[in-house]
Amino acid sequence: MPFEHTAFPRALSLAVHELRTPVTVAAGYLRMLLREQAGPLNERQRKMLEEAERSCGRINALITEISELGKLTAGELTLPTVTFDLAALVTEVASSMHEGTDRGVHVEVRAPSPVIVAGDRTRLGAAMRALVHAAVRERAEPGVVVVSCAAVANGDVPWAVVTIGDDAVTAALRNPAHTASPPPFDEWRGGLGLALPLGRCLIEAHGGAVWSAPDNPRAGSALRLPLVKDL
Repeated sequence: MPFEHTAFPRALSLAVHELRTPVTVAAGYLRMLLREQAGPLNERQRKMLEEAERSCGRINALITEISELGKLTAGELTLPTVTFDLAALVTEVASSMHEGTDRGVHVEVRAPSPVIVAGDRTRLGAAMRALVHAAVRERAEPGVVVVSCAAVANGDVPWAVVTIGDDAVTAALRNPAHTASPPPFDEWRGGLGLALPLGRCLIEAHGGAVWSAPDNPRAGSALRLPLVKDL
């Protein structure tokens, strides 16, 4: 559900401004120390400073997400529109996801081309990457996370639909009733930053929707986007 409080985007903009300056200063001093501009470092000191620099990088990424979220909710973000094959983008995103391999979690792609949509390919790719990452990260047991993409007709409305989860879950996610009237999406989960709410806002800004598996919101998710090419 989109944010409706008119003060919310302004609060996010203020937070971005107040956070970015001290983080930039801290990161700058850390880089100077790592270059040994204040004197030589021993190995232990270098490792501590490198970890601090990585943490600054993570905070900077979060600040960027907050900024984009604020602009999206205020309607101030201009999204470029290009026509592209969503199935090819899904394959690209899913094929690059290797995070769960050490736990026996693998990603399988089922995305026969073409499934043509229009929008900001880069940002939609980031939104899908966040959804796939969440599914891989939250799978407790070894197995396969299936990422599929297909063109679906719901009455007179054609959609491009992407589902993420195991076979049992994705079958439920593809339910035509859910495609037509999507269930809620569980986006506020620890350890994922603002990637999921930002992804949801981006998908909605493209005229689409995203939803969670009805019985177990963390078992999988799906998204729909308006289909450009007729079925």
